[in-house]
Amino acid sequence: MWLLGTARANLVFFPQPEDVPGLGYAILSHTWGEEEETFQKSSPPWFNPRDRLTPKVRSFLKLAEQHGHEYAWVDTCCINKDSSSELSEGINSMFRYYALSDVCYVYLSDVRYSDTDLDGMWDAFETSRWHERGWTLQELIASRILVFYSKEWICLGTKYELADRLEEATEISAAVLRFESPFTDETIATRISWAARRFTTRPEDAAYSLFGLFGVNMPTLYGEGRHAFCRLLMEISKTSRDPSIFLLGERIPVVRMRRPSTAIASHGWTMKDLHVVALPPYTAPCRRLLPPKTSPFVSMQPRIS
Repeated sequence: MWLLGTARANLVFFPQPEDVPGLGYAILSHTWGEEEETFQKSSPPWFNPRDRLTPKVRSFLKLAEQHGHEYAWVDTCCINKDSSSELSEGINSMFRYYALSDVCYVYLSDVRYSDTDLDGMWDAFETSRWHERGWTLQELIASRILVFYSKEWICLGTKYELADRLEEATEISAAVLRFESPFTDETIATRISWAARRFTTRPEDAAYSLFGLFGVNMPTLYGEGRHAFCRLLMEISKTSRDPSIFLLGERIPVVRMRRPSTAIASHGWTMKDLHVVALPPYTAPCRRLLPPKTSPFVSMQPRIS
């Protein structure tokens, strides 16, 4: 993996995360903006490029250095996206990168710190677009020490401290966020439901961003579109006997529903929409599974009493 030296922002290669000396490395979680660093910009010939970086990455490296870290990882400039092999390796390893980091700093560019309007600040926190992006889900789950920062780089709290607020924003249980309950104990349907309201710029990333949540490794094939999600489900089914993978359709509460057919008709649903069916090994059901006008995922966590 490539890391940035926090002092000079020079790129340094390590064969694997465990080889990083000292305190290990800090890692950044963020949403992309219009101007981002790239691997090519961070490469030579710059001798001391930290002053040439975007304010976000420069502030992140300074913070990591202040906390004693010699190295740091940023997805925008530590993966050579011009190389298909390096890009595929980075995507397949990303969950591991976050899990083995010493600390993960979350930069919330749309949350302003305020000590006079706390309600407004926390409302902005719970509705931040960081909670809506597909890639940030694995970063939230994987990182053991995760610290949230406002637009001004003021600390808002850790994942452990803010677990209840995060549960409200993401529907992921506070016990999972606090590592009191392993996320792998949750059903496949539940883990996929965590991504139900999240979006990715490219349709393939809707599947690729979930590799780590299911322990899946598979080649990335940009251009395959929504078929990537079908490949993901088929790969999961090879190693899992969890029947919840076959729950396809819309999310509806059926607690105390005395007349299901009447309730379905009143909402404009059909039995075809809501029936529990197996996923055949071809792409047609996946188009149903990934409605483009709503979300790249369909929530799969029915409440049944």
